Parts: sequence; C-alpha cells; structure tokens
Amino acid sequence: MESSAVAAIIPAVAVVPVWLVALFVFWFPLHLLLRVSFWLFAVLYLAAGVLLFFRPVQRVLLARLLGARRPTSEESSIIDPAWRVVTQAARTQPNRYVLSVLPADEVNAFASGGHLVVVTTYALEVLPPAELAGVLAHELSHHLGLHTIALTVAQWLSLPIVLLARIGFFFRSVAQAATDTFARRSSGLTIVGNIIGGLINAVAWLFLLGILATNAIANAVGRNAEFQADHRVVTIGFGRELRAALQRFVSSGLAERTGSWWQRLLTSHPPARTRIAKIDNQIRAQHERQRFLEEDWS
Repeated sequence: MESSAVAAIIPAVAVVPVWLVALFVFWFPLHLLLRVSFWLFAVLYLAAGVLLFFRPVQRVLLARLLGARRPTSEESSIIDPAWRVVTQAARTQPNRYVLSVLPADEVNAFASGGHLVVVTTYALEVLPPAELAGVLAHELSHHLGLHTIALTVAQWLSLPIVLLARIGFFFRSVAQAATDTFARRSSGLTIVGNIIGGLINAVAWLFLLGILATNAIANAVGRNAEFQADHRVVTIGFGRELRAALQRFVSSGLAERTGSWWQRLLTSHPPARTRIAKIDNQIRAQHERQRFLEEDWS
C-alpha cells in the first residue's frame, strides 16, 4: 500500500457528514412506511458498496455505471496481448482484473474499484501496441498501489448527495416555472414562490458544495497517486512506453497546462509535461545506477 492509498482515506472521511444528511433525507419517508432504523439503512448502503469490489459486480454493474462495456473480439485482440505482457512484468495474474472499453473520442484510460481497468475506444485506435502497454501499466499500477479503494468508497458515498442535489435543482426549476405561470399576476404569490425556489436552490447548493469540497481533496490526493503510479511503471519496465503515450498527448495540443490554484483544484491529474519530466529523471537515475553497478563489478 502506497502513501496515496492512505491519503485517499481523507476525502472518504470528509464526505461522511454530508452523506449522512443526504441519506437521512432518503431514509425518512422509508422509515414512515417500514419503520427501518436509520443506522441499519446506512449499514445496508455501505454493504451494498462493498459489492462494487467483487469482479462479477464490476463486470456487470460498475463498468456500466461508468458507461463502459466488454471489449469486442477485435478490441480484445488489441488489448489482451499488451495486458499479458504488462501483468507478466508486474508478476500478477491477468485474469485478476476486469478490462472494459469506454466509447469515447479521446485518449484516456482509468482504474476503478479494486480490479476494473477502462480504456477508451479512441485510445485503442490511435495508440501503438507499445504505448498502449505503457498506459495499461499505469492503470495496473494504481491497483497495485491500492489507490482506487478509498476513492471508490468516496464516490459511492457521494451518490446520494449528487442525487439529492439534482432533485433539489429540479424542484427549484419546477417552483420557478409554477411561480411564473400561476403567480405572475400576484406580487405576494410571486414573492412566496421566489422564496420557496430560493430555499430549495440554497439547500441543493449546500449539498453540491459538499461534493465540490470533497472532490478538491480527492483531486489533490489523485495528483500524487499519478506520480506514484508513473514511478511504478518505470520500475516494472514500461517507462519509455508511457512517456511516448504522454508525449503523443502533449503533441496533440490537448495537454493541460499548469493553471491557477482554482484550476488545479478541479483536476485530478498533474500536467503531462511534469509527468514526462519525472519519468525522464527516474529513467536517467536507473541508467546511472546500472552503470555504477557495472563499473563496480568490472
């Protein structure tokens, strides 16, 4: 377990108070009907989240929640050889993980849960086999470092908060539309309608701000996890391949640049150029160490 895996516990803990409030809102009408204990309801919700770490559930449910699907036979012929080489170098079994494909017009891949690795269709189309192996090695490194465990828990806890915020914004729109339609001839009713809509909007924003604050903490943790995953990639022998894939991303003109502190809060990945520089430094250090050992033995 790497330090990023431990640090990822922070956003999971930070979201708990907001999660409990959101869960209470959903629990209360259920309690009126079935007299279910709130803490039993919360424990059952957490237990359902544990299922996300089982491979069959990830294959059937989690991948679909993320918009991914099983690879086609043609896609498997591209992914499987690279995946076998990567897992062999990392000394792990390829069938321990679930490979999925996300239909998207961008070069991207990500890891989730404890076993899920997702690659975009566009990445399969444009990346040479060596660079694809470098990208897969990076996502595998997230799993080997246990980076995705606590972050997946935090995402699971965030679901009722996001849902409640969306419901709040929906009712805000309904209240505004009702005010504009039925109360436009009465200033008193218009004021009441605007107050109700404003209160609903404020509550929805409170939940949304809780998610944004948690995401900012998760992004800070995620940036360090990217560096640690890159470090492991170089260690298992795929540093040059990952560097080439990152350089391709930079050359495309889509690479993110270091922006303001506010922009950095909204992104979970460090700039690709920074990652390339760190990979180069590690590869150079490996070469210097190898040359020193060879000279020492000779």
